[in-house]
Amino acid sequence: MVEGGCHIIFIETIFDTLNARAAIYAYQEFFEEVNLKPLPLFLSGTIIDAAGRTLSGQNTEAFYISMSNAKPFCIGFNCALGATQMVPFLQRLAQISQTYVHAYPNAGLPNAMGGYDETPENFGANMRQFAVDGLVNMVGGCCGTSPAYIESLAKAVKGVPRRVLPEKNLKI
Repeated sequence: MVEGGCHIIFIETIFDTLNARAAIYAYQEFFEEVNLKPLPLFLSGTIIDAAGRTLSGQNTEAFYISMSNAKPFCIGFNCALGATQMVPFLQRLAQISQTYVHAYPNAGLPNAMGGYDETPENFGANMRQFAVDGLVNMVGGCCGTSPAYIESLAKAVKGVPRRVLPEKNLKI
């Protein structure tokens, strides 16, 4: 990927931090081995239910703490939940993260047929609220989002200021 010209390394849909730590180790070892400046690292966790835990049982704060020593350029959440259900966990992450925060949720929760019922307009409005509330620096879409969702998202957040990074002395 590096030889091919990628600009970031993105470890995503993290539901188990032990697996993520292995990927982070490989990332660090690679850049040390080839003696290159590491590319920016993005880490994206997946909250699987309304209790706000990853599949391996970590809450938002535990996820952040277990990933923070990798010094990611950006950390956030993707998949599993729609934007509405992601709000409380993204709020908590934005409060404690000393780095950039992203969110790219599904187009709502999967329905009984495996589809997604949230409309592109509703998705865009929910994502705009993330930006207006100062929770995110970057946004996107995951499962069930199509070009229409991303177009709605882009229009919804256009011109909204990005999240301001907190003071470095914040206590967790």
